[in-house]
Amino acid sequence: MRCLVTGGAGFIGRWVVDRLLGDGHEVLALDDLSNGRRENLAAMSGRPGWLGLVEGDLCDDAVLAPLFEQHAWDLVLHLGASIHVQRSIDDPWPTFRNDGLGTFRVLERCRRQLFAANGLDVDARHFDFARDVPRLSRRGPRVAVMSTCMVYDIGGAEPIGERHPYRPASPYAAAKIGADMLALSYFHSYRMPVTVVRPFNTYGPFQKSNSEGGVVSIFLKRDLEGQPILVKGSGEQTRDLLYVADCADFVVRCAMAEAAEGRIVNAGTGHDVSINELAAMCRSGDNVVEHVAHDHPQAEIMRLCADASLAKELLGWTPSTSLAEGLALTRRWLSEHRAAW
Repeated sequence: MRCLVTGGAGFIGRWVVDRLLGDGHEVLALDDLSNGRRENLAAMSGRPGWLGLVEGDLCDDAVLAPLFEQHAWDLVLHLGASIHVQRSIDDPWPTFRNDGLGTFRVLERCRRQLFAANGLDVDARHFDFARDVPRLSRRGPRVAVMSTCMVYDIGGAEPIGERHPYRPASPYAAAKIGADMLALSYFHSYRMPVTVVRPFNTYGPFQKSNSEGGVVSIFLKRDLEGQPILVKGSGEQTRDLLYVADCADFVVRCAMAEAAEGRIVNAGTGHDVSINELAAMCRSGDNVVEHVAHDHPQAEIMRLCADASLAKELLGWTPSTSLAEGLALTRRWLSEHRAAW
């Protein structure tokens, strides 16, 4: 299949690109490099099926339009987004623009390709569901939209399933909820094959280990440098930590599954660990763990543990990498790639 991955030079995007190429597909990545890095895709050069990286803003239709005019996409994996909670609190507009408007731009281009492939007027002023949906025999691109577990309300004793209540505790969470609902509206309005993929906290090689990165990479980097591991707040908040190769496997499987169309699907291990416990697992030698003030306590979710039973039911998917194994793999990568820090 011919695949477009927005945010393809980012952390998870890079692994999705790698997985698709490994499965024998053709892949083009689009990224504005505001958070992604060209270096993340260096290993793709020369691989069969690699169509390259286009640097551009997915909110700019002048960037998107040629990509859809030049290629008939079979699969569009939309991972491009602003992902930083504190930045969204400090200045909400860029997150709303990138996550809301950006998702709209991608969905619209997919809709236009779907309509054009089936001989429907892409600029028709009236879409008649009963008349026009049966005409969509050629399905156009399958679409997966990346969500986040940060949309959920505080979890209780039971793991969080897809029907768990939402709590937009930050503009980032609100923008992602809006993008998710917009994506599902394209399934219900046009029967466009869209799935919202919602992995919980993902970690592993190629994740940034500065203030823009994930907690695992940040903790391990500081430990490798011999600096105290800094825990925000009480450290009693928990996370369901999903190794990135398992996440990429989930995203690709979900995007290709007809059974997942029009659905939101969680991915996680079903086991959470407190940040205090994680810090202890990342600490080595005589290094110490220190607690510091939380920069956005109002947006914290104290328990995040995924109920991924729907992913198992629909896809036969379960993660294969334990937390201990994933931490070891991530530590080894960080040790061998200090220049990437």
